[in-house]
Formats: sequence, C-alpha cells, structure tokens
Amino acid sequence: MQQIVSGYRGISLLVNVNWDRILYLATIAVALLAGAFFGSI
Repeated sequence: MQQIVSGYRGISLLVNVNWDRILYLATIAVALLAGAFFGSI
C-alpha cells in the first residue's frame, strides 16, 4: 500500500512540474486533429 501511495506522489509531482508541457502537447494534438477534420471536409 505504501508503494502505491509513493508512486502516486511521484506521478503527481511529475504532472505538477510538467503541466505546461502536457498542456502544450495536448494543444498541438487537438490542433492537428482539427486540421485533419477540416481538411477532409
């Protein structure tokens, strides 16, 4: 149980530190999907 909690804390720390990078990559992915959608119309 303690291993799971420490693993969760580690993942939470990584997300908090890299939140802007995750948001940046998600924005690029959404833009590419939108471009593909509008290009196929």
